[in-house]
Amino acid sequence: MFEDNKQELRPSKMRGVAFPKAKYGVIFAIITIIFVSIVLYKDGIINFLISII
Repeated sequence: MFEDNKQELRPSKMRGVAFPKAKYGVIFAIITIIFVSIVLYKDGIINFLISII
């Protein structure tokens, strides 16, 4: 009964694929969001920095 619970839940083609840890995915997502935000709002950021000086 307990041996059935230990079966692989991933499909057979994905069993050999090594998945990265979740924390690396979170870090990658945060870096991506920051990069995209800088690219999209670069004019506003530049104007804000100029107004401070």
